[in-house]
Amino acid sequence: MGVVIGKTAKYVTEAEALNHVAGYCVVNDLSERDFQMHRSGQWVKGKSADSFGPIGPWLVTRDEVPNPQALGMWLEVNGRRYQDGSTRTMHFGVAAVIAYLSQFMSLHPGDIIATGTPPGVGMGQNPQVYLRPGDMIELGVEGLGRQRQRAFAG
Repeated sequence: MGVVIGKTAKYVTEAEALNHVAGYCVVNDLSERDFQMHRSGQWVKGKSADSFGPIGPWLVTRDEVPNPQALGMWLEVNGRRYQDGSTRTMHFGVAAVIAYLSQFMSLHPGDIIATGTPPGVGMGQNPQVYLRPGDMIELGVEGLGRQRQRAFAG
């Protein structure tokens, strides 16, 4: 799930954090595991490839999402469901994430925070499963829409 900031947030508390949200959207939080595992350094290199992190199909305004911690989330590859979860199980809720980040940087209108992914990523499968060119990825968040992408070799 993605959180789109609507009002500048700097040093906000958890109690005020959601007042800074414009809305929510679907974000495909893709990871290039080979880069993360075999090219030392920060994990960000596995999140930064061209075409990673597609957003949409639309922005759902904050008033249309009464509780961002109660949304079902899922992901399928080639019709097989790998991830099936809920924002209820997030390690840190949306308000906590916004409050925490606002302690280190100003969050500005239009900034997007990708909150992570539900259990079931390919690296955690036994045996591990990784995307291959041609694989069809479909994912969605309850009330926020769904996405569909085809994997390709970059």
